[in-house]
Amino acid sequence: MHAHGEHTVGRRPERERKALAVALALIAGFLGAEVVGGLLADSLALLADAGHMLGDAGSLALALFALWIAGRPPTPERSFGYRRAEILAALANGVALAAIAIWIFVEAADRLRDPPQPLGAWILVLGAVGLVVNVFAALVVARARSGGSLNLEAAFRHIVADALGSVGVIVAGAVVLTTGWAYADPLVSVAIALLVLWSSVTILRESVRILLEASPSGIDPTAIGRRMAAVPDVVEVHDLHIWTITSGFPALSAHVLVAAGADCHGKRRELQRLLADEFGLEHATLQVDHAGSEAVELGSAAPRHSPVE
Repeated sequence: MHAHGEHTVGRRPERERKALAVALALIAGFLGAEVVGGLLADSLALLADAGHMLGDAGSLALALFALWIAGRPPTPERSFGYRRAEILAALANGVALAAIAIWIFVEAADRLRDPPQPLGAWILVLGAVGLVVNVFAALVVARARSGGSLNLEAAFRHIVADALGSVGVIVAGAVVLTTGWAYADPLVSVAIALLVLWSSVTILRESVRILLEASPSGIDPTAIGRRMAAVPDVVEVHDLHIWTITSGFPALSAHVLVAAGADCHGKRRELQRLLADEFGLEHATLQVDHAGSEAVELGSAAPRHSPVE
């Protein structure tokens, strides 16, 4: 029996864990300095960026935990193991980003009514250091994200958004330092909040899509059903379901009816090869019966496909 669990474990190379650990150490190490600097400089832009970096640290910690738990072997009770742990971690990261953005908006609105006078030099220096830290962390994670992991993608988006936020902090520091215009600090914090919110949208949408077992992005179930039905001796394809177990691991199941004289086992193997070669669906469970047989069919709202469509 082919062990799909072994295949997916292979998608989690050790380099992903090392990259996440290095990025976590960098960001956590700078986080404390940014919080202290934000309080001393009375800068919402710095505190907003620190809040985002806190989200980064949580994101990376969750990503490391998800990689660890996803590597546990499957059991009879959990036949796919803990693959969905990475999707839950990505969902938590997206929610955390949205919550941080809301806090920044609320605090910025208060400061725009009565802006304090922040210390531009502190803001500028810490913004520059934060940019260096985030760019290096992003490069480390980027080299390890080629496997298509949504969990790793969520962590990467956290870091990239925070690097862009550091650019905003630098701009705020430069404006305050050169012009004394105090409104620059809360206005930049709003821009950072918009960045944070934007970075959460894709992760939330994709993780919810996977948890609701929608068809994977870029895969058309109707086209796949029609392609399967176009195979010689295939009479009908129904109860077709395509979903995602975890990032990069789509799965398919279907009931296929073939002509009375056709070889059911041969057609099953032919269809599985077709799905793997043309659509990248290597985990396909097909129930193949002869048309007109008394095989029990599972009820489903899924459409039926036949060669005459």
